[in-house]
Amino acid sequence: MSNIGLTEQEAVRRNSLEELRKLGIDPYPAAQYHVNTNSKEIHENYKQDENNFQDVIIAGRIMSRRIMGKASFMELQDEKSKIQIYINRDVLCPDEDKTLYNTVFKKLLDIGDIVGIKGNVFITQMGEISVKATELTVLSKSLRPLPIVKEKDGKTYDAFSDPELRYRQRYVDLIVNPQVREVFQKRTKIINTMRNIFNEKGYFEVETPILQPIPGGAAARPFITHHNTLDMELYLRVANELYLKRLIVGGFDGVYEFAKDFRNEGMDRTHNPEFTVMEIYVAYKDYKWMMEFTENMLERIALELHGTTKVKIGDNEIDFKPPFRRLSMIDAIKENTGIDISGMNEPQLRDVCQQLNIEIDETFGKGKIIDEIFGEKAEAKMIQPTFITDYPVEMSPLCKKHRDNNELTERFELMVNGKELANAYTELNDPIDQLKRFQEQLKLSEKGDDEAMFIDMDFVRALEYGMPPTSGMGIGIDRLTMFMTGQDSIQDVLFFPQMRPEKKEQQDHDSKFIELGIAQEWVDIIKKSGFLSVSSLKEANPNKLHQELCGINKKNKLGLTNPKIEEVKEWIK
Repeated sequence: MSNIGLTEQEAVRRNSLEELRKLGIDPYPAAQYHVNTNSKEIHENYKQDENNFQDVIIAGRIMSRRIMGKASFMELQDEKSKIQIYINRDVLCPDEDKTLYNTVFKKLLDIGDIVGIKGNVFITQMGEISVKATELTVLSKSLRPLPIVKEKDGKTYDAFSDPELRYRQRYVDLIVNPQVREVFQKRTKIINTMRNIFNEKGYFEVETPILQPIPGGAAARPFITHHNTLDMELYLRVANELYLKRLIVGGFDGVYEFAKDFRNEGMDRTHNPEFTVMEIYVAYKDYKWMMEFTENMLERIALELHGTTKVKIGDNEIDFKPPFRRLSMIDAIKENTGIDISGMNEPQLRDVCQQLNIEIDETFGKGKIIDEIFGEKAEAKMIQPTFITDYPVEMSPLCKKHRDNNELTERFELMVNGKELANAYTELNDPIDQLKRFQEQLKLSEKGDDEAMFIDMDFVRALEYGMPPTSGMGIGIDRLTMFMTGQDSIQDVLFFPQMRPEKKEQQDHDSKFIELGIAQEWVDIIKKSGFLSVSSLKEANPNKLHQELCGINKKNKLGLTNPKIEEVKEWIK
């Protein structure tokens, strides 16, 4: 097995892998390993006077080692926590053959390897709960070294904190930053709490199509794919609203779905092209009922996670104790600009934008202009939970007109910490009005608005059979998790956020290296050592580079004449 192109540590680990196999040890065994406890359970329940936990079997990853003579220590990390393992040579190897301790444990195992330990729990002279190992089983050999995160006196040093690396290599992030797991554990608790609330009410959890012939339910730019067998364009769903309302037509009184939606739009700290949303629809309710339902749900989530309704988000303390403030969109704009836009037509609204120095596109209709004014001048100021209600009809093609004002709709968006968290309607169930709204969206599309809704004639047909008065609400799970865990970026609440392609270092032609005086036979080795360009080679430490090249030559028995240190210095001067 060639180790050329590997770092020194990677080469050492692969050599150890082969040595384990020569000893008859499978570094990746297939058999089940029967674990009967974990580190947290031991720490919380071990009692020295009861002498419990005397036949424990645990498994985890080696995170540190202190190698001594006949006795050594290592720190084992499992899913729950960490625990110290005491390894005594004569206990681990009671017979004459001490290979497992002297060779396997001391020489062939590394930080990052996964092992199983059988033994008994005791307290060391230093007062630390530990497991005295009687058996050690290699379960998985790690071939890449982990970043070493050092802790001392409660402080962390050399933290694995580069966001680019953390998001791309979440598996490493979870290993060396175990506190990251807490965010995702809380995310699951949020979802489970919501599901419990809905199920207690008797609402029915459903699944709806991800591949859709029409990307309906939201004003958003869709991802497009092609179905070969049907020879037709399909869209990844931008929302599941229209399918859920079809189920209300079909006779369900309450349905909900935790769904993956996809929108081919921008990426930033609060938006990912793939995201999780919960949508719920309840028959015979309106948006006023849904406001109370939503605030009570969020109060319960906060209490489940934190034991209090107060949550710290950045510099702000947000209180999810009901009732939340209610404020119409028109009043919110008036409150923050001093301008009353009620009753204004499109030209007047464009004049307001000019007056407020708000840039708008020529393709924007009345609804989008109003949305832009609110977004620029009011939204960021809504720190405490606030229901922004009664949106202009042009902004809400799926929402029922307001019972007291035909120019408005019965809609609310819940704003928290200056961002939208939830969106809800008294749903439009008049099929004639719905078709008219769809046709108005078509006009916006023809005007150049690529986020205008498509006309879904099958949904109109469903409404023609009759849908009961209904209220629906959607809430972004990613953003809710950000708020409830105090995270600044959506990437921190997604295990695997969408990332731009990794940058690949420019690779120079061999002739560029030869021009520096490097012999051809050494060019390939230098490149496989990670120096793909002359510019990267110039940044190398000449002494370390010289040692590395000579080491590769020796370990791989290449038989080349080692360069002199003076030659290496000439290459990179």
